[in-house]
Amino acid sequence: MSAPESESTPSSPPVPSGRVLAGGFLMGLANLVPGVSGGTMILALGLYDRFIGAVAELTTLRWSLRLFTFLALVCAGAVTALVGLAGVLVDLVVEHRWIMYSLFVGMTLGGVPELVRLTRPFRPQELVAVLAGVGLMAWLAFGLGDQAFPESIGTYVLMGALAASSMILPGISGSYLLLIFGYYELIVGSVSRDALSEDLAGSLRILVPVGIGAALGIGLLSNLLKFVLARFRGPSHGMLLGLLLGSVLGLFPFQEPVHPDLADKQTRKAVEALVVDGTPAAELPELDPARAEELRGRYAGKDRGELKKLSLETESFRGSAGQWAAALALLAAGFGVTQLLGYRGKE
Repeated sequence: MSAPESESTPSSPPVPSGRVLAGGFLMGLANLVPGVSGGTMILALGLYDRFIGAVAELTTLRWSLRLFTFLALVCAGAVTALVGLAGVLVDLVVEHRWIMYSLFVGMTLGGVPELVRLTRPFRPQELVAVLAGVGLMAWLAFGLGDQAFPESIGTYVLMGALAASSMILPGISGSYLLLIFGYYELIVGSVSRDALSEDLAGSLRILVPVGIGAALGIGLLSNLLKFVLARFRGPSHGMLLGLLLGSVLGLFPFQEPVHPDLADKQTRKAVEALVVDGTPAAELPELDPARAEELRGRYAGKDRGELKKLSLETESFRGSAGQWAAALALLAAGFGVTQLLGYRGKE
């Protein structure tokens, strides 16, 4: 059984429904990991032009059953990953960042061969576009720094629009931008099954404006990309190649938390209760008394804002030889997975 393709590519062969669903699932999975682009996964599976064309077509109200079927499969896969794995992915990124980043660096680089093919021949304008893309990602990785925005509906809309970029641009990670602005844990945590079941109203107060921002961002950016890809095919794909290559700068060498106890949301909340609210250790069952006193002494005098800032501090991964060997193996495995899925997607 095959899924209809975008009306914008009528001459393209039909794509198996399972491949479209897998592309959506990997896109949703990648969107949960800071520094990893969901657009890269769609690109690697050979669905990028279809996806851009379909979303742009949706915003122009030129609708068809084939269009809705294609997008419904992508969305179903993405939502399954977002809802089913949000809590797990946040925990893995916090507690085993080098493992997750090794795998996703490989999966990201797995999209390079396809973009190289689309960018050829490498004339001066394509090379300039590649360098511009790398430069932009280097600025995001090293020059932007931690930014602070007050929590409000307007900020949630803005964060949604920024996060949507990772669903459109290979190499641009919405989760990474959320991490920089300090909203990763809040927004991604609100999508988890636990958050939705325990505080549905609270989650919706965050997710509804984020969703509105994401819809606006995707709509505007998809139409712009459709135009640019059609008019400036070589340089535009060169820019995407640069963005993808530069995105690795934000992941390698697998930055890890300076304060892993604060990077864990549950532990940080307990520290806030101890240090800021003065809650007795006996009322915090998640911490044993000795651990509670250790944390109280370590972070004494800090307010919530300072604790949040400390939780975002990272340092370069200093692993053993065995860990680096495992990291390289995971990187190769991630590259191979993307290549395999991309190859099968073109069959």
